[in-house]
Amino acid sequence: QVQLVESGGGLVQAGGSLRLSCAASGLTFSRYSMGWFRQAPGKDREFVGHITRSGDSTYYADSVKGRFTISTDNTKNTVYLQMNGLKPEDTAVYYCAARTSYGFVQVRASYDYWGQGTQVTVSS
Repeated sequence: QVQLVESGGGLVQAGGSLRLSCAASGLTFSRYSMGWFRQAPGKDREFVGHITRSGDSTYYADSVKGRFTISTDNTKNTVYLQMNGLKPEDTAVYYCAARTSYGFVQVRASYDYWGQGTQVTVSS
């Protein structure tokens, strides 16, 4: 049974930082590339960033580029989302997702597995 479990969310002031973790189990982690998405109330789930299987390449949405960083620890089957310079508009539930397919990383339907999400709230 595949599980993706996010953690690390919380309440932070604008300008602050958080690091989200996503621990994967039940899959061969090295075969999957990982994505992060977020969903704010009343909005569609949107792409945040992606990291390749090897961990040597990342891609980010323009809205987070330069502030957020994705990394992996294959020894722990975990992907991280380091968020710096947080803004109130970053407030959302953050989800990690795993996929074996290729193609546009922003496409939600291309991901095979999803976590349950973790809430991030940024106060002004």
